[in-house]
Amino acid sequence: MPTVGVKRDLLFQALGRSYTEEEFNDLCFEFGLELDEVTTEKQMISKEQGGDRSSGASEDVIFKVDIPANRYDLLCLEGLTRGLLVFQGKLAIPRYRAVQPRSGTMQRLIIKPDTGKIRPHAVAAVLRGVTFTQAIYDSFIDLQDKLHQNLCRKRSLVAIGTHDLDTVRGPFTYDALPPGQIRFQPLGQTRSYSAPELMELYSGDSHLKQYLAIVRDSPVYPVITDADGVVLSMPPIINGHHSRITLQTRNVFIECTATDLTKAKVVLDTLVCMFSQYCKEAYTVESAQVEYPTGEKHSYPTLSYRKETIDVSTVNRNVGITQSSEQLATLLTKMCLSCTADGDRLTVEVPPTRHDILHACDVIEDVAIAYGYNNIQKVIPQIGVIAVQDPLNKLSDQIRQQVAEAGFTEALTFSLCSKEDIGAKMGLDVSQLPAVHVSNPKTLEFQVARTTLVPGLLRTLAANRRMPLPLRLFEVSDVVLKDRTSDTGARNERRLSAVHYCKTSGFEVIHGLLDRVMQLLEVPSDPVSGYCLRPADDPSYFPGRCADVMAFGEPIGRLGVLHPDVITRFELNMPCSAVEITLEPFL
Repeated sequence: MPTVGVKRDLLFQALGRSYTEEEFNDLCFEFGLELDEVTTEKQMISKEQGGDRSSGASEDVIFKVDIPANRYDLLCLEGLTRGLLVFQGKLAIPRYRAVQPRSGTMQRLIIKPDTGKIRPHAVAAVLRGVTFTQAIYDSFIDLQDKLHQNLCRKRSLVAIGTHDLDTVRGPFTYDALPPGQIRFQPLGQTRSYSAPELMELYSGDSHLKQYLAIVRDSPVYPVITDADGVVLSMPPIINGHHSRITLQTRNVFIECTATDLTKAKVVLDTLVCMFSQYCKEAYTVESAQVEYPTGEKHSYPTLSYRKETIDVSTVNRNVGITQSSEQLATLLTKMCLSCTADGDRLTVEVPPTRHDILHACDVIEDVAIAYGYNNIQKVIPQIGVIAVQDPLNKLSDQIRQQVAEAGFTEALTFSLCSKEDIGAKMGLDVSQLPAVHVSNPKTLEFQVARTTLVPGLLRTLAANRRMPLPLRLFEVSDVVLKDRTSDTGARNERRLSAVHYCKTSGFEVIHGLLDRVMQLLEVPSDPVSGYCLRPADDPSYFPGRCADVMAFGEPIGRLGVLHPDVITRFELNMPCSAVEITLEPFL
């Protein structure tokens, strides 16, 4: 949940009155927010960087408000105060409009074909006649940072560029060029740098170094230039110094480059809606035209309004209240959702600031917030239900108890592991496994979701190899497998795995454990109606010492003596036998 820090005096000025800390906390709670902390800029810097660096910081009181992760419209002072004023009935819901420029000619952003190699999408807009103060400027920059960290996924999906339109000349070009061909003066620097020099320069920058990896390994870097070849920005890294925004800026050109066009539209709508109130004509945004390599032309921002229709009875039943259609319409209007009542139906107009409204249930949630959660009467459900344990979890608990009684010690290993653990160390090709890969792993040890429990048990053996022999470990946990038939593209599968590590392989011990488990599951030793073993070849196991476990004619797992190479790769030096079966067929 993101936290927005706003200066108390500016907040109260925008709200038109002063509040005590308790009063403002109550107002936030009624609006579905939470006042997290009251602090000062000096205290914040002292906590983050140490007391020595807090000298010179202001003593202005700062309210830190927790904002729901999907409410992008509340991530700045402007959006927060606008929402609270509408909620209190002190401000009518603004109407946002995308208008044509008075000159009749829209600013153009031309996308070149090579951008498809790295960041193929872009949108743009113009804020005309903006009046900046230091506070407005700070809020403008802060909102961009908040969007970059949240919706934009640290600029990997969307990168925002804002420019003084009076310092550049359209049409603008969005291209992708080899790094050596890009040279400009970046924001805050005193001279020009080539793109490779910038990557080296910012590799030590605490703020920008986290974005370098997005483009560093690409043969081309994105760049936006004006009609005179002046570089506006090199997204997603840095803007150009030439077109920087200052307090004297009156016309702002906004461009968003992206790998996800939908996210780019949401970001642009949010940014222009929040700060269009400072335009000469409030809540109006000048459209810009984006020309794609295919020749298609689109105008942005869309600022589209859409309607949701919902039954009054559905709202009342889900929230647990009894309100008339007119009362519900009033509640929704408090949440910045224009609403009209027509008999037993509500027609809700969703503005471009509320991209979090995806379904009728989101509208119902806003009704509950506006009505007040504490005002909803608590009632005992009309039906009686008895909680029962999930059958798979119940079976897992029973199996754990019995395997432990058989002399095995339970282990609980990580669900994520390295590619080597399930691949090369096991003598397998990881690219051929149905493994789910982590797109941005923080360490080499957590690159994929495990497809087998055996490597985790072997790592546990390696960490405890100085313990008295034999070592017998087991685990009953989930593995994660790719599955195209699943909604998420992957599924969990509950498995039992056990290993025996000693001076001899102990295959008979593992085989005996399997027999005991099957006995407990009431599965007879029968090739047709029960279970049996079938010879198998597996690089992870010693040749001729591996078998598939068959149950009801289908393979449910594997057991055998692990290959010596597998054992040594896990830093072990004695024979080891293993078994792994899925438990789900026995439910």
